[in-house]
Amino acid sequence: MNPLHAVALLLILSLLAAQSSSKVSISVAPRSVSKSGDPVTIRWSGLDSPSPLDWLGIYTPPNSAHRHFIGYIFLSSSPGWQSGSGSITIPLVNMRSDYQFRIFHWTESEISPDKTDHDHNPLPRTKHLLAQSDPVSFEPGRGPEQVHLALTDGDGEMRVMFVTHDGKESFVKYGLARNELDRVAGTEVARYEREDMCDSPANDSAGWRDPGFIHDGVMLGLKDGKRYFYQVGSDSGGWSTMYTFVSPVKDSSETIAFLFGDMGTATPYSTYVRIQEESISTIKWISRDLEAIGDKPSLISHIGDISYARGYSWLWDNFFYQIEPVASKVPYMVCIGNHEYDWLLQPWKPDWSNVVYGKDGGGECGVPYSLRLHMPGNSSEPTGSRAPATRNLYYSFDMGVVHFVYFSTETNFLAGSTQYEFLKKDLESVNRTKTPYVVVQGHRPMYTTSHETRDRPFRERLQEHLEPLLVKNNVTLALWGHVHRYERFCPLNNFTCGSLGVEGEKWEAYPVHLVIGMAGQDWQPIWEPRADHLTDPIFPQPVRSLYRGGEFGYVRLVANREKLTLSYVGNHDGEVHDAVEIMASGKVLNGVGRAASSNDSSVAPRQGLGSRVSWYVGFASVLVLGAFLGYVLGFVSRARREGGLKAQWTAVKSEES
Repeated sequence: MNPLHAVALLLILSLLAAQSSSKVSISVAPRSVSKSGDPVTIRWSGLDSPSPLDWLGIYTPPNSAHRHFIGYIFLSSSPGWQSGSGSITIPLVNMRSDYQFRIFHWTESEISPDKTDHDHNPLPRTKHLLAQSDPVSFEPGRGPEQVHLALTDGDGEMRVMFVTHDGKESFVKYGLARNELDRVAGTEVARYEREDMCDSPANDSAGWRDPGFIHDGVMLGLKDGKRYFYQVGSDSGGWSTMYTFVSPVKDSSETIAFLFGDMGTATPYSTYVRIQEESISTIKWISRDLEAIGDKPSLISHIGDISYARGYSWLWDNFFYQIEPVASKVPYMVCIGNHEYDWLLQPWKPDWSNVVYGKDGGGECGVPYSLRLHMPGNSSEPTGSRAPATRNLYYSFDMGVVHFVYFSTETNFLAGSTQYEFLKKDLESVNRTKTPYVVVQGHRPMYTTSHETRDRPFRERLQEHLEPLLVKNNVTLALWGHVHRYERFCPLNNFTCGSLGVEGEKWEAYPVHLVIGMAGQDWQPIWEPRADHLTDPIFPQPVRSLYRGGEFGYVRLVANREKLTLSYVGNHDGEVHDAVEIMASGKVLNGVGRAASSNDSSVAPRQGLGSRVSWYVGFASVLVLGAFLGYVLGFVSRARREGGLKAQWTAVKSEES
């Protein structure tokens, strides 16, 4: 073909493509929304020869490059998409800038094996833009968002944190009645910049988004066990909706907590990394439980792998929006995990840890975790870079009859380290008359029967350096995340089960270990295979492992001066699937389950909350808390004696989803 003819043909084809593209129209309504969670509907028409690969890109701010979308949805998710027209409705999270939506055509020939998401699915390409919408904005003056509470080091206090777009002076108004917010607390303001991030994607254009300004205030002078109402904001920037919480009771004789790890967040679109759809159910059931306990104080404990943002900033915004319904009502306590912190140049990386610590933090190096959350104590470690020091590493507090301890598995915990010395001093100084139960929490587990070979050097050090502290100081429970399963062990010391004393023999108050990383992340490791069946699906359950569950969920802790009950609630039905009771003396009742009944005075059904079925937690008699165990799917374990051995346990069948 003559070169001039070829050029002319290409020009004609380009004009035809432009004419075809110009026929595609896109609209979005409404053009302005008031708060996070409000939906918008994107409509399109005039799409010739629609393909299953055509997609809608979600952008904020609107001047983002085509390849820097925060998420995408295939147009084929809309009914009747083959006609070239359709609509998609999604809620928006306020990221303090406008949104825009763009439609792209994507062909199979453009699929690149080098451009994939976290699940190895090809990321859509942006070569063929068909249409883009007008911007969608958030109405000004609606007040701050992402409200969440935390305990402080002081009695009669409650910390509240929230985000604004401009960092102007903001306050917390609070009081004992909705119409009597007669007390005011100021707030300190912090933020972090792109240059504070340690690596990509956190510090590149794909992952970075302005985090806004983080406000931190403390409500003082709270009376014990009272319901308080509060709002955050200012007259100029607007006030938030009204929130409420019940203040802790000093020296209370009961404790209620909801505990889990590895929850993450869910988005209404696909993005660069895996999202955690099950986190929606976890929040739903905990919301039910919070409604059920009424005017009793409680807390939530999230032990690492918080948002799974991994360097994609908007997932932190999405996470705090998602947890606000519970985190604005009760203290939301956390510890750090690998997906908040790990990066290649982290300061503490001994020789044995090269296979343990990698780049799971997506270049965040603990910065969003440290500034968006504020836990008790003043623990911190320098990052060795421009990034501010990492905070919220180790701390403890009393709530009711339980002494809670949090520590970092991502920074130095070996004997002689600052963290080790904190743990040693803290555990040795617990007043067991005041708090008969001690619950230690960290992210990576000391014990697991999952096939987690990479963390083996870490577990060996944890058992060598910290397990003696737990045993010597009669720690009641050791709770761990990281493995996205539920697993409960016998009272344990050096892989050996302690005796329960069920037949009068001497018993020992060893810590009961539980892995509770099943709140949202849906990557599930296999259980450890039998040594002679490494490639076959044979995963024997060691006697030290009493219950293994593959169901998503969380754990409820209910304790009084006589007994602590820990129950594993499944997200698929909101019911209890495993439980263990531990007496104040340390004696373990081994989690023998029995069917729940409507006469249970610790948990009973009632109407309300969405499905009209809720649980009423009356706690009228602490002596019947055992009925809180509920029914157990699968087989339960029992302790029994066998000749000559100090401790004998019968392993139970795993419950798998």
